[in-house]
Amino acid sequence: MSERFEQTTTTTCGYCGVGCRLEAHRADGNVVSISPALDGPANKGHTCLKGRFAHQFARSRDRLQAPLIREGDGFRLATWEEAINKVSTALNGIKADHGPDAIAGLASSRATNEDCYVMQRMMRAAIGTHNIDNCSRVCHSPTSFALRKSFGLSGATGSFDDIEQADVALLIGVNPTQGHPVVGARIKQAALKGLKLITADPRRIELADYGRIHLGNRPGTNAAFVWGLIGVVIRDGLIDEDFIARRTEGYQAVEEMAHTYTPEAVEEVTGVPAADLERAAHMYAGADRACILWGLGVTEHKYGSEVVRLLCNLALMTGNVGRPGAALLPLRGQNNVQGSSDMGALPDTFTDYRPVSDDAVTSMFEQRWGVEMKREKGMKIPEMFDAAVAGGLKAMYIFGEDVAQTDPDTAHVAEALESLDFLVCQEIFENETTRYADVILPSSSFLEKTGTFTNAERRLQLVEAAKEPPGEAKTDFEILMTVSAALGHEMEYETPSDVMDEIAEMTPRYAGLSHERIGRKGLMWPVAADGTDSPILYTDEFELPGGKAHFAPLPYKEPGDAVDDDFQLILVTGRRLEHYNAGTMTRRTGNVDLMTGDVLEIHPDDAAPRDLDDGGIATVTSRVGEIKLPVQVTDRIEPGHVFTTFHFPEVRTNLLVGQSSDVNTSCPEYKVIAVSVEHAQDREREPALA
Repeated sequence: MSERFEQTTTTTCGYCGVGCRLEAHRADGNVVSISPALDGPANKGHTCLKGRFAHQFARSRDRLQAPLIREGDGFRLATWEEAINKVSTALNGIKADHGPDAIAGLASSRATNEDCYVMQRMMRAAIGTHNIDNCSRVCHSPTSFALRKSFGLSGATGSFDDIEQADVALLIGVNPTQGHPVVGARIKQAALKGLKLITADPRRIELADYGRIHLGNRPGTNAAFVWGLIGVVIRDGLIDEDFIARRTEGYQAVEEMAHTYTPEAVEEVTGVPAADLERAAHMYAGADRACILWGLGVTEHKYGSEVVRLLCNLALMTGNVGRPGAALLPLRGQNNVQGSSDMGALPDTFTDYRPVSDDAVTSMFEQRWGVEMKREKGMKIPEMFDAAVAGGLKAMYIFGEDVAQTDPDTAHVAEALESLDFLVCQEIFENETTRYADVILPSSSFLEKTGTFTNAERRLQLVEAAKEPPGEAKTDFEILMTVSAALGHEMEYETPSDVMDEIAEMTPRYAGLSHERIGRKGLMWPVAADGTDSPILYTDEFELPGGKAHFAPLPYKEPGDAVDDDFQLILVTGRRLEHYNAGTMTRRTGNVDLMTGDVLEIHPDDAAPRDLDDGGIATVTSRVGEIKLPVQVTDRIEPGHVFTTFHFPEVRTNLLVGQSSDVNTSCPEYKVIAVSVEHAQDREREPALA
């Protein structure tokens, strides 16, 4: 350790789902420098500019450092005792007057597994409702649903090491060099050493320059595209007949449906040339070992969960499951979006996705917690907002989630928050959501807490506090424990390690988990009682009755939105390298100097007739909202489409997003939004409506 640092703490990054291990160096009570841990299993001694440099937010002057209570149109400082008393009095009063289901909670996918477990226990045992959800609802819930249906478990089938062991990798609806930079770098390095890349995205992502084939499929046509690959694989005899016969069920129905998806028919729907589709299918199916990676460009669609099941079909029919270099790797967005759901912060399941409707499972938790619980599932996030507007939901406890900025149909979310009788926000900064709060509880960043995160590989890794929360702020673990006790339900944990011990005790597939066993290298669930973990799933059998995987004959269907005479372009949203999600953390660091605001990417063919040039201001209008953005003209985006991010709250990109959502999980359709784009001056010259 360098003499200029008073302490160095090894922890896990709190940005994306890669799970980079970091060394946080402290001086004068603050983290002043971060370097990558050389033995990090996911990052292998590397990190991105967010993980390494964007840590100044933790000592930002506008950190919440004391509880705030609403007074009139603003907030006043309060003591912890006063704030906790107000929260417990209000929630207990609403529970007494309207029942426990008039209250709902959102756990944080930025927080630890232990925090999320305590949060869902508080909602279920202290309040008495299954109205608990987390932000996986609006990102990778379709992935979880589909993987459980096709294979049995809700997680990647392998690890990032499979990228280096693969011969071919299909990347669809994911941009790793921007959203998951360390994995993006690993893919680049593998491509330079011979990995053949196939990229499929409406934008020509950076990794397309390292690939063999780029397929610019139209937004909303992923299902047709994957069916096109499946059809060619079957037509040209590239299936693994032995694997299908021994380890799967339902292939015949898929084979029968595939014949309608000829390359020529798929080209009509997707815009992907038939010859390119055939080349891609042969490249993937002809490989000895092939991986599939996907992201929100697959899941955030009306039929996102069905497309993930089709990707599972493609892997199954070619035998690319359960072997080194043959993994399905969903790139999870937030640092613990996998773990928050694994821990039971969902309205229908406890830990390990065991349903609340299962009497034996619920009875076990009842006995452990000393309470009685319903067997009916609670509300998902969109249902919570609808219920608030309708008057049935009276209060929410929102932990580490800026729903007024990140969730779709922003106007509807704002109306829901305004309709509540009481709102608690547990946060590190004031944000768009805290504007509606009655009480704000100041909490901890990832640099100030202890516990575990679960990355996109299913790998649980330790998080260690490198500093204390500022001022009177407390750790999330301490806050939730205190609130639960004030609500009448005492939890017996002394440390987050005790929470993990209970998780292991109550969850057979996590039986061998403990902070001591996780150590520096982490453990990938399932973890046997002796501590043996599972880097590769399904080596022998799938986790479904009979041990066989299930094929899914799900046809292509039209997306929830489409262009017409009034809305001629499709908006796609995504991330940039410099910032993260709503920018709550990165905009308070030097990264804001690297990217100072959002822009609208538009193809030259679409910019010219609209008289749009680089730097000009465009008015973007959807069926539900309108925003203004500076323009960037680029041929990286396919004609007929525009692209922007949602990193800057002042833009309010999600005003444009309607309520179309995945048919199985209610994940919003962020990726297919029909819009009109005009020069802002042209809009200003239009006569005002009477």
